[in-house]
Amino acid sequence: MRSVLRGLMVLGLLLGAAATWADDAKPYTEGAVVSVGYIRTKYGMFDEYMKFLDGAYKRLMEEQKKAGLILDYGVYQATPRHPNEPDIILTVVFRNWGALDGLRDKVDALEKKEFGSMEASNKAAVDRGQIREVLGGQMIQELKLK
Repeated sequence: MRSVLRGLMVLGLLLGAAATWADDAKPYTEGAVVSVGYIRTKYGMFDEYMKFLDGAYKRLMEEQKKAGLILDYGVYQATPRHPNEPDIILTVVFRNWGALDGLRDKVDALEKKEFGSMEASNKAAVDRGQIREVLGGQMIQELKLK
């Protein structure tokens, strides 16, 4: 009988602690993860880079959406205040951090399909260096307020 009472007391304490933790819950939930890329096109090459984005880049992004690897993507024009700031910002939206697990192998397969081989894909990346400079990027996560 005592062990039953002790078990009920422990259960009561645990339930009480859980209720207290619930009161301390965060005022947000974790949302999508967004990869942000900052690009600066070289002088006179904006339209050339936009042609690439409207071609191979768009096809790859659409294939990734169709395969469920990404939720969405975006291309934004920015007005740089300084020479080292982007004039194009690229975003790719992932469901969560877990969506990045094993992503490289899946994307490599799609790039191979688009460019014919990984060597051709790599060469195309090097060639894009003639029309744009990657200034950097970051990963951010949306926090949805409750």
